[in-house]
Amino acid sequence: MLDFRGLWDRALTYPAFLAASTKHKGLWEGIYAIARLPGWATAAWPAGLERRLLVIAEDWCGDASSTVPLLAKLADHVPGLELRIIRRDENPEVMDRYLTNGSRSIPIVIALDETLRELGHWGPRPRILQAWVMANRLLVPKTELYPQVRQWYARDRGESTLREVLQATGVETTEPTAEKEMTREG
Repeated sequence: MLDFRGLWDRALTYPAFLAASTKHKGLWEGIYAIARLPGWATAAWPAGLERRLLVIAEDWCGDASSTVPLLAKLADHVPGLELRIIRRDENPEVMDRYLTNGSRSIPIVIALDETLRELGHWGPRPRILQAWVMANRLLVPKTELYPQVRQWYARDRGESTLREVLQATGVETTEPTAEKEMTREG
């Protein structure tokens, strides 16, 4: 059983995580600055609801830099939602509880209620993107794969991530699923 209270208490706030970042701080700051929250995402949050997002990440991770800044912005704009980050490499016992196909893939977002009880988790990517990556990771050279992943994130504008993370917290959205299809061209 994980000690979510202890993990939460020693986890970093988003600004503290950025301050301690050494690899891609500017990228994370830039994505946070340009991230736009769709009205449906903030409107879906019930008044008085308290949730916490405990994120497992590292600053060098492209998927984390594409999703966590948006989630930090959501937490900054939705009363009752907090976000904190623990580093994957400093918390192997936590990471090993949330493996993706046996891999330590990040980010992982653990949704906690107001008593720090786990409600669910999300990651490392939106479902449709993860399925495409898994189907193509051996077919598409790595130098081509990740640029296509970044293009997908840019087209999706975080909507799939927001929808899926909100669902992990127990918040249902009324926005119809508009998952962006992946093709070989991105």
